[in-house]
Amino acid sequence: MDFFTAQDRARRLTGRLVLLLVLAVLALIAVTSVVVALAVVLLDGASFAGDPLARALQPRLLVGVATVVILVVGLGSLVRHLQLRAGGSAVAEALGGRPLNLETRDAGERRLLNVVEEMAIASGMPVPLVYVLEDQAINAFAAGHELDDVAIGVTRGAIEALDRDQLQGVIAHEFSHILHGDMRLNLRLVALLHGILVIGLIGRMLLHASGSGRRLRSRRGRGHAAVLGLGAALMVVGYAGTLCGNLIKAAVSRQREFLADASAVQFTRNPEGIGGALKVLAAHRLGSRLLATHAAEFSHLFFGSGVRSLSRLTATPPPGGGADSPGAAPLGRQPAAGPGDPLATTPPGQCFSSRRGTGCRDPGRGGAGRRGGGKRGAAERRGHRPRSPSPRRDRRAPVRGRP
Repeated sequence: MDFFTAQDRARRLTGRLVLLLVLAVLALIAVTSVVVALAVVLLDGASFAGDPLARALQPRLLVGVATVVILVVGLGSLVRHLQLRAGGSAVAEALGGRPLNLETRDAGERRLLNVVEEMAIASGMPVPLVYVLEDQAINAFAAGHELDDVAIGVTRGAIEALDRDQLQGVIAHEFSHILHGDMRLNLRLVALLHGILVIGLIGRMLLHASGSGRRLRSRRGRGHAAVLGLGAALMVVGYAGTLCGNLIKAAVSRQREFLADASAVQFTRNPEGIGGALKVLAAHRLGSRLLATHAAEFSHLFFGSGVRSLSRLTATPPPGGGADSPGAAPLGRQPAAGPGDPLATTPPGQCFSSRRGTGCRDPGRGGAGRRGGGKRGAAERRGHRPRSPSPRRDRRAPVRGRP
C-alpha cells in the first residue's frame, strides 16, 4: 500500500465509522425509549391493563417517548456545542491552557511560535492561536470549527523535550488535522457523546432521588420499584452507549492520526521529525498523559494518548511510539512500504516520480524515504497548490535570529 492509497483508505474508514456511530446513537435512542415507556406503564398501571411490555410497545406511547428521548439527547449535544462555540480557544481553556504571548522572551516559546508560523506558510493556512498547557507530559492538539477560530495547544513538556525538527513534525501533524477538517469532526463527536452521556446522568439522578427522597419511599412499592428500575436501566443504557461511542471515537481518531502522520511528512519533507517525536514520547517518563479535568472528553484531539485507557481499543490516538512499533519508523505511525510502493522499489539515494507523486529514498534507511505531493498529490486535490520550499521555510535554513 503506497502513501496516497493509505490516505484514501483512512478517509473511507473514517466515513464508515461515523456512519456506525450514527447507527449506534439511533439504537441507543430506541432502547432508551422502550425502557422509559415500560417505566411509564408500570408507574401508571391503572391506565395500562394487560402485559406491561406489550403496552409499552404501543406505537402511540413509544413514538411520544422516543420524541422526548431525542429531544433530551439533542438538547444535551446542543448545550455542549454552544459551550464550545468559541472554537479552539474554548477547548484550550477547558484544558487549562493559556494563550502564548507573541512577545514572549522564553526561548522555547519563541521557537514554538516560529515553527507554527512556518507550518502555516507550508500548508497555506492562516497562523492559528497558540496555547501552552503547563503540563510536563508531551502532547499537543488542534481544535476549532473554522479556520478563523482554530487554536493549537502544546504542553510544556513537548516544548522542553522535543528538538526543533521533532516539534516541527508534531506541529505539522496538527496542521494536517486542521487541513483535513478533523478538528470540526472532533468537536461534533464531543457534543454528540455529551448528549449520550446525559441519559446516564439522568439515570443516576433518579437512583439518587429514589434512594434518598422520602416522598418517593412513601409511595406504593410498585411505583417506587419502577423509578428505581428506570434509573438503573437508564444508567446502564447511557453509560453503555457512552462506552460504545468512545470505542468508535477511538477508532475514528486512530484513522485520522495515521492520515495526519502521513501529511506531516509532506509538510516538513522530513520523515525523521514525526518519527523522532514519537520515539521521545515513548521514552519520556510522563508519556503523554494529561492531568487536566476534561482530558478524557477531548482525548481524541491529542497527538498522544492524553488519558490512561483500559485497552488498546479505547486508546486515542493509537498506542505506539516504541522501538518495535510503526511509530518508531521515520514516517511516524505509518505502515512499512509495500511491494507495490514506488518508494520500496527505488534504489537508496535515488528519487522516483509516479502518477501519485514524487519522493526520494534516503541512503541506508532500508525502505524509509521522503515523499512529495506531486502534481497529483493530496494537497492539489484539495485545491491547494504546493508551495516551493524557500530559505525562509526550509527547516535547514531558519530565518536569522530564530532558534
